Amino acid sequence: MTIRLLLVDDQALIRAGFRMFVDPEPDIEVVGEAGDGFEAVDLARARRADVVLMDLRMPGMDGLEATRRMAQAEDLADVRVLVLTTFEDDENVILALRAGASGFLGKHVEPAELTNAIRVVATGEALLSPRATRGLISHFLHQPMAASLPVAPSLAQLTNREREVLSLVACGLSNDEIAGRLHLSRLTVKSHVTRTMTKLGARDRAQLVVIAYQSRLVRVDEPFPPESSA
Repeated sequence: MTIRLLLVDDQALIRAGFRMFVDPEPDIEVVGEAGDGFEAVDLARARRADVVLMDLRMPGMDGLEATRRMAQAEDLADVRVLVLTTFEDDENVILALRAGASGFLGKHVEPAELTNAIRVVATGEALLSPRATRGLISHFLHQPMAASLPVAPSLAQLTNREREVLSLVACGLSNDEIAGRLHLSRLTVKSHVTRTMTKLGARDRAQLVVIAYQSRLVRVDEPFPPESSA
């Protein structure tokens, strides 16, 4: 399957650089370039993009609003957004993840990291480095702007097992790793994750991670869980 990629950045030079990275890949096709959020939403729909590489800071409609509109549009439900970020964009990255982005990348990403990220989110998975995510959320939660984040859904509706699975998702574990740690089948873990997303109104694992930190199920000052001895 060829992944249809849309490049979104207000600087043509940056778009050209990313295109140079992905053009040699036989399974990735750049189907368009956009310089602002309005154009991004229109092109995502017209070109049937699978993945959108999205800058946040753009004139007109910014990447945050474009991500939100894509996530809310029924005909764009299968589009996955990868946010391009710099340190200064931390607050907006968190908002973008809550709005429906599937992960984030630094603007100085290496070519191999970029192409791997595109393939990961194209499969419906979230691209989140747990340590990078923890640092990002920790920084954000200490900012005054954190008060503008939508209130996290209540975790009271989750079973104890679902809460346990959610905490491990937030620490960056894959379904296979969670299955090994909890001595469950991969299919059972997948079912728990799916039910948790449904109950919390989360689009994907990226939103689950933000909800877990925002609701304090996982705290930024806690150590990562030890490796399973199983």
